[in-house]
Amino acid sequence: MLQIFQHQKTGEIVIEELPTPKCFPGGILVETQCSLISAGTEKTSVASAKLSLLERVIHQPEQVKLVLDFIKKEGVYSTAQRVMRQLDSYKGFGYSAAGIVVESDCEEFSVGDRVAIAGAGYANHAEINSVPKNLAVKIPETVGLDVAAFTTVATIALQGIRQAAPEIGENVAVIGLGLIGQITVQLLRAGGQSVVGFDIDENTFELAKQNGCQAVFPSSKEYIKDAIYKTQNLGFDKVIITASTSSDEPIELAIELARKRGIIVVVGAVPMNIQRGKFYQKELELKISTSYGPGRYDPFYEEVGRDYPYAYVRWTEQRNMQAIINLLASQKIDFSSLISHRYDIREASTAYSLISGKKKEPYIGIILEYPKSDMKFLNKITLKEFPKHSDKIGIGFIGAGSFSQNFLLPALKHNDVEFIGIMNSSPLSTLNVSKIFGFKNAYSSSSELLNNPDIDFIFCATRHNSHFKFVKEALLSNKPIFVEKPLCVNQNELDEIAKIYQETSARIMVGFNRQFSKPFKAIKDFFKYRKEPMNIIYRVNAGYIPKSHWVQYPENGGRIIGEVCHFINTMIFLTNSLPQSVFAQSVSSSNPELATADNITVNLKFRDGSVGSLIYSSAGDPSIPKEYCEVFCENKTSIMENFTRLTLARAGKSKTLKFDGEKGIKNEIFETLNAYKNGSQMPISFEEIYYTTKTTFQIIESLKTNKILDI
Repeated sequence: MLQIFQHQKTGEIVIEELPTPKCFPGGILVETQCSLISAGTEKTSVASAKLSLLERVIHQPEQVKLVLDFIKKEGVYSTAQRVMRQLDSYKGFGYSAAGIVVESDCEEFSVGDRVAIAGAGYANHAEINSVPKNLAVKIPETVGLDVAAFTTVATIALQGIRQAAPEIGENVAVIGLGLIGQITVQLLRAGGQSVVGFDIDENTFELAKQNGCQAVFPSSKEYIKDAIYKTQNLGFDKVIITASTSSDEPIELAIELARKRGIIVVVGAVPMNIQRGKFYQKELELKISTSYGPGRYDPFYEEVGRDYPYAYVRWTEQRNMQAIINLLASQKIDFSSLISHRYDIREASTAYSLISGKKKEPYIGIILEYPKSDMKFLNKITLKEFPKHSDKIGIGFIGAGSFSQNFLLPALKHNDVEFIGIMNSSPLSTLNVSKIFGFKNAYSSSSELLNNPDIDFIFCATRHNSHFKFVKEALLSNKPIFVEKPLCVNQNELDEIAKIYQETSARIMVGFNRQFSKPFKAIKDFFKYRKEPMNIIYRVNAGYIPKSHWVQYPENGGRIIGEVCHFINTMIFLTNSLPQSVFAQSVSSSNPELATADNITVNLKFRDGSVGSLIYSSAGDPSIPKEYCEVFCENKTSIMENFTRLTLARAGKSKTLKFDGEKGIKNEIFETLNAYKNGSQMPISFEEIYYTTKTTFQIIESLKTNKILDI
């Protein structure tokens, strides 16, 4: 793995390839996605390492005292050797990051959890970090990992505010509008305080106003009267110092700004040479904020994982971190405007040239990214805009087999459409379907069908290995396409579809119809106010299909790609979350007629913490109904029995709903056509379609490798 270091003698920033650390005992191993360079703390470290030995002596007298003590104990030579070894060593950077759990040795976290992590020596600028459990919190899917990487730094700001304990409507001054100062302003605004900011750099003022300052002033005593005027000349109830300087000016300014019996909180690294006179006259209270909050620097809390009782220590450092994540999730605060630069970890030297001053450019929040090569462009997909369609929708249909004739075409016929053209492999079938459903034209090639200007929307229900070809052609023709599942049969095809989709204005819909059925819509509604993750069991008595059937041909991908996708997508719908990881196993049988891949158990972990277990079997008795799904969450349970019966239970009571067994195809077609008419996105997003499809590929790979795989 890669990690960033600084050589203590030369000050050079280096990126080294190191062995992956082991999982922290009772903690987690995290694959870092984003980490935040703490401009204040790390700037000090970078600057110190670049000083000459004499300059270091002048700037770090406490270290000189330590050396003198060693000389007394160990002698000059031994101490000199110790100092030289120290200078020839490397120092790691970073203490605020976010990523994905890849190994867990505790109950609180699971593989696949998205987490924010904290602590120098733990949340390093490194591809893999080993972290104690009390220095990590889960991140909901709605919060980006880049803004979540601010969590630790934001927690420092939050603890400073907790020390000040401002009440709603109070006047608070923030001295120092760097990164922590800007976050402090946002948090105070969210808490209902009136905030005035101060800084020596007027370039910070506009951002401070955007983040919630009612006014901003240069950090100078000549603006004290103007600032206090903003408080109706009462003075500031609380003053929070987030500046970092060797000057006494911030503390002197704070004393002038504070009202009588006000509170001053020191968060930044500033001297505290207090003049007794005014401090005494105003009867001020001075507080120091210790980093992230209670638990910091306590090895029993941070390393052993021994938590403080909630009733007695309400806000530990981990609970402070969770509070920041909750505020981000509720959009009470937003750190995206604080990101001024992004760099790949391999470009770290460029990033550090900013904070060292070598590169002259303003900055605030510098994010280091640890990208994976797998489908990075998916993160850049934006919602497209489409025109409305007021006329009858002209339908072009490819592949009119028995499923199309029994389900898709009748559903289409009940909507406001016009059957323009059909293409099918069998001329006889084409003739029959044309007459039954009234298609105007029959085609022998897809290109002819796609070139018909009267055709607005393509429907495709051919054999699975041909889906890629027709989807690609439709996208390149900028025509929307509904394709029966699966979207395609391998990862290369999926990647190419995703790339073309991004580059064109066409739309894709895949026939994952279960989520449109009345029973599953009722389940979604039953759990709509949930905050906790779901536990889902989906059992499919799939029925036997011989290996001689076309579905089982290797080029068509088999039943995992062809049908299991249905149930994966349904669980995505229920959890409203994308799958994070998967592990699959199949039965072991010597029966050559039994397709072992048709008899599998799949365990899925979703990004919101939910889990899903799918039992898919072709070895059951056909008299047993095909599909059965149980969902457990927040002391509630739902049981869906083959789309005919749904039991909903909570508070010791249950009710049963009955349905006609329809699996959602009619409503799926209606919502798809309605979205096209209204110029809306398809009912299932492309991101959901992509990850549903990718999951089936990973199931097959997991069966081969017997490993838990990321998705």
